[in-house]
Amino acid sequence: MNYYIESRNTDPHWNLALEQFVFDCLDHEHSYFMLWQNHNAIIVGKYQNTQEEINAAFVKEKNISVVRRLSGGGAVYHDLGNLNFTFITPAEKNKGIDFSVFCGPIREALRSLGVPVEISGRNDMTVDGMKFSGNAQYLKEGRVMHHGTILYDSDMTMLSRALNPGNDKIESKGIKSIRSRVTNIRPYMKNDVPLSAFWTALKNYMRSAFDMRDFTLTPAQIAEVDELNKKVYAQWAWNYGKSPAYTLRKVRRIEGCGKIEVFLDVEKEGIIKNAAFYGDFFGNKDPAELGNILMGHHFQYDEIKTIFKDMDISQYFHALKTEDLLELMFE
Repeated sequence: MNYYIESRNTDPHWNLALEQFVFDCLDHEHSYFMLWQNHNAIIVGKYQNTQEEINAAFVKEKNISVVRRLSGGGAVYHDLGNLNFTFITPAEKNKGIDFSVFCGPIREALRSLGVPVEISGRNDMTVDGMKFSGNAQYLKEGRVMHHGTILYDSDMTMLSRALNPGNDKIESKGIKSIRSRVTNIRPYMKNDVPLSAFWTALKNYMRSAFDMRDFTLTPAQIAEVDELNKKVYAQWAWNYGKSPAYTLRKVRRIEGCGKIEVFLDVEKEGIIKNAAFYGDFFGNKDPAELGNILMGHHFQYDEIKTIFKDMDISQYFHALKTEDLLELMFE
């Protein structure tokens, strides 16, 4: 039996918890197709270094959520101009990852609406050579989850700025995203309609093509999704702490203080292994002492801010304010 599940919740943490719940807990004999949206968010691949994939200062300024998903692949930006789709089905025996099986139906649905879609490269869908859909898959115990984005009317300026990290060097063993030219598909539609109407058209096509029945979660099942969200997807340890080990270097010249270079070695769980400060600044205390204090703590803004709360940072870096050091480390 094929079922259609619709989420009108736009919390990215909750929606990724919902995906996992459907994958893990609903009847494995059936197949499920989902449509859902997130408010402004960056969704990073399972094996990526979160810090490397985001423009941290911009993400903080714009209050953009950052969430890690179960599947591999690169980071993608979501907003309410983007529509996400998910297939969860039994996997074909002895068959590995195959994107065309799931991109094909979406391609045909969009072509029926006038969009000249092509499947391109490893896991993208394009129009006029520009990417509008990134796709990823997760395989486990005879099940496959395939999910993808459809940029319909997204804010391309936000997308570009959110996903581009600063110029400071980060060396990591994680998988780096490949930046591509991207576009919205709304200008290619046969009839110009708002996203709500596009959602309805895509839903109707897929329900008809695959003879789907609507599936509504019970209050008890929703409570299970809430719990999974609380325990996993809303946690810093999952979204940032699961990043691979990396080395971070930040450099800035600050008026009245001088040049400061920050070097951090961060282990897999987001734990600072080594911290060092260099530059032409002056100070009454050796900054190596500050580096030793940071070791063993999570490289997480609120945790480091708490450490600095009762310290006089200007003792290590003359004329430097605590907020300036935090901005240097986390921008």
